[in-house]
Amino acid sequence: MMMRVLCRIWEQGRERRMIPSSPFLVSFFLLVSVPVLFVLAPRILPPKTLPSIPDRDEIDDLALFRRATLASAEGGGGGGGLRRRAASPPKIAFMFLTNSDLSFAPLWERFFRGHERLFNVYVHADPSARFLLTPTPSFGGRFIPAKATQRGSPTLISAARRLLAAALVDDPDNAFFALISQHCIPLHSFRFTYRALLSDPGTLKPAHAEGVLRRRHRSFIEILSGEPGLRDRYAARGDDVMLPEVSFDQFRVGSQFFILARRHALMIVRDRRLWKKFKMPCLKSREDSCYPEEHYFPTLLDMQDPEGCTRYTLTRVNWTDSVGGHPHTYQPPEISGHLIKLLRKSNSTYSYLFARKFSPHCLQPLLKLSDSVIFRD
Repeated sequence: MMMRVLCRIWEQGRERRMIPSSPFLVSFFLLVSVPVLFVLAPRILPPKTLPSIPDRDEIDDLALFRRATLASAEGGGGGGGLRRRAASPPKIAFMFLTNSDLSFAPLWERFFRGHERLFNVYVHADPSARFLLTPTPSFGGRFIPAKATQRGSPTLISAARRLLAAALVDDPDNAFFALISQHCIPLHSFRFTYRALLSDPGTLKPAHAEGVLRRRHRSFIEILSGEPGLRDRYAARGDDVMLPEVSFDQFRVGSQFFILARRHALMIVRDRRLWKKFKMPCLKSREDSCYPEEHYFPTLLDMQDPEGCTRYTLTRVNWTDSVGGHPHTYQPPEISGHLIKLLRKSNSTYSYLFARKFSPHCLQPLLKLSDSVIFRD
């Protein structure tokens, strides 16, 4: 575009006999124009960005989020959800985010067995993936309407929000919402996991004007600040683009996988203010710093309810030899009872409940350990 403009100026000059047709002058003029192109082009041409979320997907999501918000409001109570049935125990919503086969479904089936009244399963499967999953008691029919996802884009945030909204609408007894990777495995029995979450002391907040205190569950989500490279991640969409909604001092990083209390799940699907910033695509020149799903959830919850979050995750990940932003992937020769017990250990008062990332080929070695080690607490 810039070259066409310069050529046009040259032609007009020649027509007016302002510029002689000397080959030397032509070469000189073109030589001078090259630096001008480098200086002016970035200011005229829009910066290249990664793919954005299609408008159709946004419209569909907003309709789902409104349903989740309205359904929760109908229950009243101010607890962040529908009014639970009096005789029903609280449930855990296990939300699987995947772009390939759920290779570990047989292991999860053993984990769920015998506890059908205490959990629900929801699966967001990328439409581009071909699933060969045989219908099972827990996973059959639990696939929610999904959209395409792409690493390094806000589509992974949208997928997680979609799962949260679907689980909020589906069952008022869902009290915890665990986001699970396709490469994730349980480290304990269901009974241990359930008791660990329900026994958390939580936080006390006034429930009525009279000052009556009510205990509220906490969310288990990693929230970190001051991490190396955080400034580059903050500016991945452009310098100061996140302002005024999110200042750099408010920007947080954390694990993509979490366990949220119901009020926080509702808080996320209600959000519009921060989402309008985080849904913006990153600049292609800064895609190495673009991990929206690791920032949106910890930033939002830290801004709105920092005391209601533990600030750590219950999903163990090994980053010691990460490659291309991916954590260590365990292979069959590494699977042992010792590894399972090692992965459970944490620096918090809670044991890790889940771990990733495991190769699909690890299924059979893990099944052999399921009764003797993994589900024997």
